[in-house]
Amino acid sequence: MNYFNYRGDELYCEDISLNELAVKFGTPLYVYSGKTILRHFHAFDNAFKKHDHLICYSVKANSNIAILNLLVQSGSGFDIVSKGELYRAIKAGADPSKIVFSGVGKTEDEIEMALIAGILMFNVESELELITIDKVAQRLGKKAPIAFRVNPDVNPLTHPYISTGLKKNKFGIPHDRVIDVYKKALELENVEVIGIDCHIGSQITQLGPFNEAVEKMLNLIDIIEKLGINIKYVDLGGGLGITYKDEEPAHPNEYGESILKYFKNTNKTLIFEPGRVIVGNAGVLLTKVLYRKDTREKNFVIVDAAMNDLARPALYGSYHSIVPVNKKEGNNIEVDIVGPVCESTDYLAKNRTITEPEKGDILCVMSAGAYGFSMSSNYNSRLKPAEVLVYKDEYFCIRERDTLEDLVSKEIIPQIKVE
Repeated sequence: MNYFNYRGDELYCEDISLNELAVKFGTPLYVYSGKTILRHFHAFDNAFKKHDHLICYSVKANSNIAILNLLVQSGSGFDIVSKGELYRAIKAGADPSKIVFSGVGKTEDEIEMALIAGILMFNVESELELITIDKVAQRLGKKAPIAFRVNPDVNPLTHPYISTGLKKNKFGIPHDRVIDVYKKALELENVEVIGIDCHIGSQITQLGPFNEAVEKMLNLIDIIEKLGINIKYVDLGGGLGITYKDEEPAHPNEYGESILKYFKNTNKTLIFEPGRVIVGNAGVLLTKVLYRKDTREKNFVIVDAAMNDLARPALYGSYHSIVPVNKKEGNNIEVDIVGPVCESTDYLAKNRTITEPEKGDILCVMSAGAYGFSMSSNYNSRLKPAEVLVYKDEYFCIRERDTLEDLVSKEIIPQIKVE
């Protein structure tokens, strides 16, 4: 459930009119429902209450520190993939001992920053990374807690660009190399192996791939522990999908039941890294209709939000429901809803049937809370939108809209005399 609903003909976020927010803060504008975020987090967390576990929200899905702070207050840990995300999490009040560091390209300064902060563990993705972590830990006089990310070669049945657990993907240790790298870790003095990790993809709507991955992980754990390594943590990643259009993903309770049946007689702590399922349907993007443009081939609705604001349709051909903030009577027409960016891939929807809009109408792009603002850019020197968090009958600007000065604040004109 989310808290975006019509009251009469006007769309609200919790107890706040979206039209009111569009007028006050302008468009494009990201709006998030705090109650939805908390509801989704607790639904996921409660699905595993019968077993020792830690929920590490995936910061990349939406990294605004106000949202991270809401999750900190709910007891969440965090899954990070950069020192910037580590900085954000700590800035939001996170407990470093609840942070796992994933990603294939950790730099030495990122590893150092994480070791000094005292994170729970690194999810190691290659042998060379293992050696680098050992070297940095030795320099600091520390012992680095690690897990290895396994690539289990499981088809997650999702979009190929967000599939991460097939052997052709860049992520993790190949399944047939896992035992060798655990043996290698035993030879190093400055790492401590405490876990095993896998993450097979994103926006997964079927439970079968998750179960297949768990079964492969358990087989590996049996072999690894015979080497004398105690696996304390089993990190099963994230990836549970949400409804964008007509998907029917499993409820967290169903997901929990399907996973916990494998761990009934174990004392291992389970770690999960949900992102999209927490924030995806907790956010929307408001955009204003600028123009109508009709040709013999297509009818276009040109809005002020673009692919730099929400990249998913351009990147993946992703579907987002688009509804009017204020319902009205009118003819239904089929249109492409497009933005001002100078690319033919700049669209929010194609061949979409909507009530004929007028210049100035506010449209609401649903399910934009995950991989929306966090993937945005200043392409075409466009200003990144503001972000607003709603909680019950209050709203808070949690990121101001870019200014023109922001666009050039890091740039320097050198003293060159052109001849």
